[in-house]
Amino acid sequence: MCGCSASWRPPLGLVNSPVYRRTLLAAGMTLAAGKTRADERLDFNALYKSVGVRGAIFSDAVTRLAGSKVAIGGYMATPLAAESRFFMLTSTPMTICPFCQSDADWPIDIVVIYMRHVVAMVDGGTRIEARGRLDIGSWTDPISGFVSLLRLVDADFRAI
Repeated sequence: MCGCSASWRPPLGLVNSPVYRRTLLAAGMTLAAGKTRADERLDFNALYKSVGVRGAIFSDAVTRLAGSKVAIGGYMATPLAAESRFFMLTSTPMTICPFCQSDADWPIDIVVIYMRHVVAMVDGGTRIEARGRLDIGSWTDPISGFVSLLRLVDADFRAI
């Protein structure tokens, strides 16, 4: 026996305890499920139940996941600066700058991503996945004045 921790086994009394068995069972169920709340995925096609003259109505999934950590894939709209703390995520690459156009030209399925830190932005044609806490409802950014319905806050992103 080499004495490394790989040879360690729990004492027999601990293995037979109900607390140990429940903990082991819960850990196994989590692994079997393959994901945690942080792995919940959103899809641009399922953000809203309906969009009409009275406005947009969030889907049941968006309402259920409000306040939870989620991930969503998409494309970074042209940012205001090369480095920023926020950007807009769209379902398709945008050829227009959302800040240079009226809101009538914007797609309804924009999600604003507020980063944890100032980061370098990527090319708008690069598909990314953003992860953060989902915040819903109309909100006006006090610094930029930008109004949004859906946001990921305390977020990060990676190219996919």
